[in-house]
Amino acid sequence: MSEPILELRDVHVQHRINGEKLFAKDTVYALTGADLAVSAGETVGIVGESGCGKSTLAKAIVGLQQPTSGEVLFHGESLWTMSASARRTKFGRNVGMVFQDPSTALNRRMPVKSILRDPLTVHGIGDAKQRTARVAELMDLVGLPSSAADALPAQLSGGQRQRVAIARALALQPSVLVADEPTSALDVSVRAQILNLLLELKAEFDLAMIFISHDIQTVRRMSDRIVTMYLGRIVEVAPAAAVPGEVRHPYTEALLSATPSLVEDVEPITLEGPVPSAVHPPSGCPFRTRCWKATEQCATEMPPVTRFQTVPLHTARCYHPVGAVAQATIGGAA
Repeated sequence: MSEPILELRDVHVQHRINGEKLFAKDTVYALTGADLAVSAGETVGIVGESGCGKSTLAKAIVGLQQPTSGEVLFHGESLWTMSASARRTKFGRNVGMVFQDPSTALNRRMPVKSILRDPLTVHGIGDAKQRTARVAELMDLVGLPSSAADALPAQLSGGQRQRVAIARALALQPSVLVADEPTSALDVSVRAQILNLLLELKAEFDLAMIFISHDIQTVRRMSDRIVTMYLGRIVEVAPAAAVPGEVRHPYTEALLSATPSLVEDVEPITLEGPVPSAVHPPSGCPFRTRCWKATEQCATEMPPVTRFQTVPLHTARCYHPVGAVAQATIGGAA
């Protein structure tokens, strides 16, 4: 794998919240010990249930969430040691984000042309004529008709609004694009169009892309590598080509079993046991309370990162991985 454009090293995000008692406070462990690297032209898919930390990870990646501890590196430079102005120019101009719901992500009082021109104006790119030309170029890039330039978001379909959101994310010609559940608010009939558009844009501009979804089958289609998250932790990283046949973490296997397939014969896995809290996470492996393979060892400490020699770049945190495979531990418990 080539040198990463973007890298997370042991990133933790914690939130303080009011507890049940007056003046009492608890801590939400939204993200714990996240390590991730993304290279140019690579799509890394992030998958997991709602509340597993996917959106928190996305916010940390694009600089909307400062980590409690750990580092976010862009071309080897630590994001949060940069000055605010350097972070805006070096990083902000090079990272775009597509949010989950285009109806709330776009200013409903601004016409499309103003929405797309806004990033150019904020960053002082071009003069008025050049910005107008860039807006037209962006609309053409994402397949929007020129007549949509004067339309308000409410006058567009859901698919068209998401195309506007994608065009806005690409306005500054970023090297990294983060797509956080970009099709979950859309009708089934237009989801494939948006997914195909993202694939085409990634290939055309050699984008590094973070694609986030709760649907592991969609993530398989879109990604080069798949990252499985559970309760704020990355529990498995696998090449998309290794899924489903080579998955090693029981939680990833359970996610796959929950998705119907016309090609593969899948036996649904029912997860029993209590769903743990991010405020009071369990000791050891966070998945152990619902895992059918859990033993006393799983409750003692977090499993170390383990590399599986049968598939390059395949790692998981599990004492009892799915399948009998050769493995070598490459990290300590965290």
